[in-house]
Amino acid sequence: MDDTFFLTPEDIAARSLKPQGGVDFIRTFQKQAEDQAINLPPNLAELVQSPHYNQSTDNLVWRYFFDLKGSTEFRFPGGIIQWARYVKDGKGLKPNERIYSEFLHSKEDTLTLGTLRIYSTGLRQPHFHFNANEMGYVISGCGKVGVIVSHSLSTDFTIGVGDVVFFAVGTQHYIKSTCDEDLLFILAFSTGNQLQTLDMDDYFHATADHILAQLFFKKQEEFKKIPRFNEDQAINLP
Repeated sequence: MDDTFFLTPEDIAARSLKPQGGVDFIRTFQKQAEDQAINLPPNLAELVQSPHYNQSTDNLVWRYFFDLKGSTEFRFPGGIIQWARYVKDGKGLKPNERIYSEFLHSKEDTLTLGTLRIYSTGLRQPHFHFNANEMGYVISGCGKVGVIVSHSLSTDFTIGVGDVVFFAVGTQHYIKSTCDEDLLFILAFSTGNQLQTLDMDDYFHATADHILAQLFFKKQEEFKKIPRFNEDQAINLP
């Protein structure tokens, strides 16, 4: 705002804002030597007497604002996920969240945002996303990340506070918490559509035993040793 103001001719600014004093008032503005993109004047208390912000009650607000911390917690044995995202038909969303969801979905090249909390020793099991790249920023804790790069290549590395991770669409990856404290991420996905994810246990259970036996050269009855749980194991504990 300040950059465009000071680049605007004084008479044009005066005609646009129509202040008392006209051009003379416009000339009282002084351009600061330092960039004021994020500012904190030393005499702030002198300049501002009554800071007060009222949140509008208009539903328009909820297109642009989402209370992520206050949203539904998706709880798993090994952690918690919360989402600011599009959900088809608004299923499970509060009225304000539904407004945000639909507006997000109506725009191109938008993002899905979320937080991922993995308890100490917890594992976000191997999974991949069909329709989005993923980036994550570590807020607290530490961990180990593994990535399947190709059919014959994988890599793993440690992460800590301030680190950023990236997983391209379709790349299988896992995240394990290795500290005494929880591993907390903020995650961004390159889609405004409903995120599509497939976990390792889901695709194992969805594949017939005789197909697994043939693929892994293992007797068919051996695959009955892989249990099914009532509770989603997307984030699990040992």
